[in-house]
Amino acid sequence: MFPRGSVIFSCMNNDIMTIREVAEYLRLNEKTTYRYAAEGQIPGFKVGGNWRFRRADIEGWIAQKTQKDKA
Repeated sequence: MFPRGSVIFSCMNNDIMTIREVAEYLRLNEKTTYRYAAEGQIPGFKVGGNWRFRRADIEGWIAQKTQKDKA
């Protein structure tokens, strides 16, 4: 449909993150990130048995946690 190097592919590719990418982003161990996802502590969804995360959801979750800590 779209060439692999297209702008649309790049935007889509950066919007969805894997367990490894979220773990690196949050500076957590992958097992801890997996556990948080399975317990519903971080927003994510499964595709074919693998966890995926929308970058916007993770950033919103961080903002929410940051605001709670300040209150």
